[in-house]
Amino acid sequence: MVAKFGTSGLRGLVGELTDGTAAAHARAFARHLRQNGLASAGDTVFLGRDLRASSPAIAVQCAAAIRSEALVPVDCGVVPTPALALYAMRRQAAALMITGSHIPDDRNGVKFYRPDGEIDKGDEEAIAALAPACADLENDFGSTMQSRHEEVLDEFVARYRDFASALGLGDLRIGLYEHSSAAIEALVRILREAGAEVVRLGPSDRFIPVDTEAVSEETRVLVHDWVRNESLDGLVSTDGDGDRPLVADETGTVLRGDALGLVVARHLQADAIVTPVTSNSGIEQRCEAQVRRTRVGSPFVIAGMQEALKEGRRRIVGFEANGGVMTGNELQVGSTSLAALPTRDSVLPILCAFGAARSAGQSLSAHFADLALPVAASDRIENFPTTRSQRLVARLSGDQAECAGFFAPLGEVRQTDTTDGLRVTLDRGRIVHLRPSGNAPEIRVYAEAADNTTASALIAATIDRIGEGQD
Repeated sequence: MVAKFGTSGLRGLVGELTDGTAAAHARAFARHLRQNGLASAGDTVFLGRDLRASSPAIAVQCAAAIRSEALVPVDCGVVPTPALALYAMRRQAAALMITGSHIPDDRNGVKFYRPDGEIDKGDEEAIAALAPACADLENDFGSTMQSRHEEVLDEFVARYRDFASALGLGDLRIGLYEHSSAAIEALVRILREAGAEVVRLGPSDRFIPVDTEAVSEETRVLVHDWVRNESLDGLVSTDGDGDRPLVADETGTVLRGDALGLVVARHLQADAIVTPVTSNSGIEQRCEAQVRRTRVGSPFVIAGMQEALKEGRRRIVGFEANGGVMTGNELQVGSTSLAALPTRDSVLPILCAFGAARSAGQSLSAHFADLALPVAASDRIENFPTTRSQRLVARLSGDQAECAGFFAPLGEVRQTDTTDGLRVTLDRGRIVHLRPSGNAPEIRVYAEAADNTTASALIAATIDRIGEGQD
């Protein structure tokens, strides 16, 4: 089985999933639930999917696998991942989301949810261990499923109805880049019910991979031109399964995901923030909350949020550099309340970005500029074998002299952090971070500096160093 668990769920090439691997893991998940008393015969498992060409077939295979373990799959159709998770958790039921998130259409994946939320790393290990024994078994592909598509969307829209209506979005003209996001229907309804004018842009019949952490230049140009040409107050979108936001301000500038997370935490008056080491280094100085740093991936952030709960924190917000936000407690916001949703969500940061700016009497650009965060940039080298990424990071992490030599053209190495990949602090406080992707054959490159020009130059210089074959 070539497909494997990454930073969030099972991932692999389409052929590595449709060959029975996805079904084997779905069956292993069902068996794991039953073995651990998290499900009994006849219990429901909700299935959602994104708009990739391969997702319907994988969903059918996974449904048959679940049925073979005496559980009942229910079809939720194309819905955002957080909507599926919310719906299932409210019913104390398990769920599967067929999605590859932001990665290309030739790849896909499966995200797994226990009745109490996302699976953790221990669950991943148990499912992976059970999967080989669950392969090549007879499955019933002919049975039909009940559909709960409309109910899932209705409940997700209802979650934000009162919260959004209190944000004062009534005179805003907001662009919505549709591409092939599973969240479009929900976002249109939520924003329109809040009073905003929604300008729908760029729908696509083919799947377009939008990475909200490393936004492509093509996407930036599209967004910038739409904002200017349509006289928008801002533009929003998401990745493929709707759990990571993309927000651009009224100048057409795409806002950083970790800055979005910080705005959410401040707007909700969080007393605890949990975020990976790849998020902006200035977060600790721009909030009053306790900040806990983790490895990259929602399971690690959720584990950190659970620790914060044990410590008695009452307003816990988790977020990643891609902008996906999680809440660890039920939060009272004015006269409305938001139930805990400990899985990545794109809608909360989108709403809080506009709401926080309106509350401060500012435009989006002015509000985010006032955060005064160090300038951060990120990019990736695609089609870069994972083994090569890991070998490079291991070598530089394990040899101080080699690390210094590799980064010498960029500056003097003052400090290193190997929490997740290799994070190097250079002279003048500049930061470069190398991390093998957990979702695809890519190496991620992050940088921080005093200005955009320097941060972008650090990214380019680091990618050049990697391309020189030093690994």
